[in-house]
Amino acid sequence: MPQNGPVDGVRGLLRTWIRPGAVTAAQGLLIALLALATHVALFVLSLVSLLLIPVFGVGFALFPVVTALVRLCVGLHRRLARWGGTEMATPYLPAPAGAQFGTWRRFRWVVSDPATWRDLSWLLPGAVTGAVCLAAFVLPVYGLEGLLGVPLVLHLTVGFGYGPFWPIDNLVEALLCFPLGALFLVGGVAAGRWLVWVHLAFARFFLPPTRTAELALRVRQLTVTRAETVDAQAAELRRIERDLHDGAQARIVALSMSIGLAEQLVGDDPEAVRRLLAEARETSGQALAELRGLVRGIHPPVLAERGLAGAVRALALAVPLPVAVTVDLPGRPAAPVESAAYFAVAEGLANVSKHSGASRAWVELGHSDGRLTIVVGDDGRGGADAAAGGGLAGMGRRLAAFDGTMVVTSPAGGPTVIAMELPCELSSPRISPSSGTG
Repeated sequence: MPQNGPVDGVRGLLRTWIRPGAVTAAQGLLIALLALATHVALFVLSLVSLLLIPVFGVGFALFPVVTALVRLCVGLHRRLARWGGTEMATPYLPAPAGAQFGTWRRFRWVVSDPATWRDLSWLLPGAVTGAVCLAAFVLPVYGLEGLLGVPLVLHLTVGFGYGPFWPIDNLVEALLCFPLGALFLVGGVAAGRWLVWVHLAFARFFLPPTRTAELALRVRQLTVTRAETVDAQAAELRRIERDLHDGAQARIVALSMSIGLAEQLVGDDPEAVRRLLAEARETSGQALAELRGLVRGIHPPVLAERGLAGAVRALALAVPLPVAVTVDLPGRPAAPVESAAYFAVAEGLANVSKHSGASRAWVELGHSDGRLTIVVGDDGRGGADAAAGGGLAGMGRRLAAFDGTMVVTSPAGGPTVIAMELPCELSSPRISPSSGTG
């Protein structure tokens, strides 16, 4: 509608220029303050601690402490880079067991990690580029000062200077502060983006993991994932064995005993035989139901028959509150991945039913860039924590076996959103329209 034109223009200006400019200015200010306050001091402390190594071994205890401070500082820079949209993984090799401060093992671990020396070599160039980032904040603020008429007001009261006019001698020079302020603001935002980009370019060169560190971190992750997967599989096998022993096996034994007793009484007491056969039929039905339930716990038939989309819709129908299901899958994942995704959604919806106190929930399935994405959310009380163990921790372990990830966002008061990703390719292309199940 025509009356929304100016409003849409303001929104577009806010989204494409003002908001990114404000973020860059704030990012530049924080980077500059962090660099000016810490880099040179940490570099000097690192050199001193290294020089003190021959002096009664003082450096052996001091250097790991200084390195921990350097890593804290560099970690803050990585967070600031992430705030600006640049992701940098933590590059440090895993600490060995018993690597406590003041021990030889701690010193050897720190010294042998290439990331330690990359951090130290970045401190001085990072101090220079970080300090220059202060201009990303100062120039736009100086431009706003001119645009808001501060030089004009101060000229009329106490005298002031702005830009090339210092001091301002007349009203014309004071009024020229408005276009000068606009120039400083636009130029400051543009220059600030470039200065922050240069700083982050230095950071991307020094701070990400080396190839060796990436491999070491990957090996560690795979080792932990394999151990958790083996433990989970062993627990699952014990559960299946226990269910068979306590359920179907016991009923089949009772069934065998009933049939044997019926064979003995078949000629003497036909009425007792009929009762025994009726009990045997009931027992066989119960055993069959338990076996079917056990099979559903291993690989649900609905998953094999209807695929992940249909199986998740069936799960949603069984939840005692409205669940909206949105599916955008142009094919089917591999069977193991599909099973892991199904049970993760099942556990998520079970938690919604048991613990959330929600009035509604939703499930979203999608696939892009070679990753299956799953979101389970509810409008409940929140407070869910995967670190506390239980079902959420089991979901994380199940996904980790396939290099999957899980992020739980659950502030107090809700909502709770569990976002999961599984790397996989789809097969059997087909159309899976979005739908809602309530």
